[in-house]
Amino acid sequence: MRPAPPDRADFPHFDVYPIRWRDNDVYGHMNNAVYYEYADSVVARWLTGPGGLAVPDGPVICLVVETGCTYFGSLGFPDTVEAGLRLDRVGGSSITYEIGLFAAGAPTAAARVRFVHVCVDSVTRRPAPVPPGLRAALAALGPHVQSGA
Repeated sequence: MRPAPPDRADFPHFDVYPIRWRDNDVYGHMNNAVYYEYADSVVARWLTGPGGLAVPDGPVICLVVETGCTYFGSLGFPDTVEAGLRLDRVGGSSITYEIGLFAAGAPTAAARVRFVHVCVDSVTRRPAPVPPGLRAALAALGPHVQSGA
């Protein structure tokens, strides 16, 4: 059974991006790869803003290890994308986000992106615990903050 698109109210954080002319493909809608660009952007902006992560010079950075996207509708130029961000899960060194990509003002998402980060030591690139400050900030994105093992 196909999942229902997420609702706007399910996302506590939003960034807004204008869709560029070049984002459309020959079918007249936003190219699949561009959905991932907006998902990556909303996560990166949150991490380096409210998340307090010092990129690229901090002791811990987050690397993407998995993504996936479910499409429910089309987006395209000249629309605006409203990218909603929420926490799905946080473990010892991993963080799973859910991003909803919405047309301006739409009540349900045109796409849902699953985005998994692993925190690593910025020098050795070996897994590192989610920093305490980041873990505390993640609480604003959802109720799933776990103690991490």
